[in-house]
Amino acid sequence: MPSHSRDGDGTTAVKSDTASPGREQTRQRVIEAAIGLLTRGGRDAVTTRAVADAAGLQPPAIYRLFGDKDGLLDAVAEHGFAAFLATKHIDPDPEDPIEDLRAGWDVAIEFGLANPALFTLMYTEPTRTTSAAFKAGMEILMGRVRRLAAGGWLRVDEELAAQIIHATARGAVLTWLSLPQDGRNPALLTTLRESMVAAVTNQQPAVKDSGAAGAARALRAALPEQTNLSRAEQLLLREWLNRLAADG
Repeated sequence: MPSHSRDGDGTTAVKSDTASPGREQTRQRVIEAAIGLLTRGGRDAVTTRAVADAAGLQPPAIYRLFGDKDGLLDAVAEHGFAAFLATKHIDPDPEDPIEDLRAGWDVAIEFGLANPALFTLMYTEPTRTTSAAFKAGMEILMGRVRRLAAGGWLRVDEELAAQIIHATARGAVLTWLSLPQDGRNPALLTTLRESMVAAVTNQQPAVKDSGAAGAARALRAALPEQTNLSRAEQLLLREWLNRLAADG
């Protein structure tokens, strides 16, 4: 049997094992109110009372929905990661994988510059990397990196490449936002992007030359699709490829 309680906005809510549509709508209203305060006044403006007032609720309702202020901020960050994820374009077979890399990096920059306060909240606390939307976004990035590796374009390990791409985009936005308006030179973003591209990719596909490391990275990227090897054989082959790839 469901039980009833009175929410902070004076309405009667039905508690059940699953969240009711009304509760989810209220939760979304609170998140949007918090984002509005964050955008206009920064993180310090996001107080429990201010958010409750903006959402038309009483402060206790915020605690019931999110636990505490940190829980609310985590929910706001998750909303931001989901919004960022929605801007990402996935091309499973790009005509030019390096241009695809540039385009993906630019999308991250554009989102950060369009949502400065939200982006800062999303990326200044390491614990937020547990976000489901953040992980989904990183999977998209890893897919882009694997396509580079499969084509022989990748000059470093896949994990390192993903870290470089992610770190340079995040760092570029946060650095840009830290600068005074008259000190923001667009060349900074272009230079950082091209430095990232040079750091993680080869000018020509490595598999077209005699380098064993590039060929090993390409074969390692394609290995999950291999069907005529046993599990033990795949593990052994991957170990060998990891050693060869590390020599490059």
